[in-house]
Amino acid sequence: MIPKCPRCASDYVYEDGELYICPECGYEFGKDEPKDLGLVVKDAYGNILKDGDDVVVIKDLKIKGGGGTIKVGTKVKNIRLCEGDHNIDCKVPGFGAMKLKSEFVKRA
Repeated sequence: MIPKCPRCASDYVYEDGELYICPECGYEFGKDEPKDLGLVVKDAYGNILKDGDDVVVIKDLKIKGGGGTIKVGTKVKNIRLCEGDHNIDCKVPGFGAMKLKSEFVKRA
């Protein structure tokens, strides 16, 4: 049985000699390699995010507590990934430190 891709969880992995290859993210891994690479976070378009990436907000986001609205196109630099529903920890310009959902951003 061929495993899912440990990076992007794709089902389309295929076998090539002693390697498994994922056509979606291009990751190659050996048959004896550990299967879990940890936290995998994707943006709204399915691109894999990693710590230190820059992202752009793709939807106006109202901040709870009457703090205003983060506008479409706001660029957020140097994100950190974390577990949970709001899986991006960052500093939004003009708003300060907060957590965002990856489904409302795209990789810059």
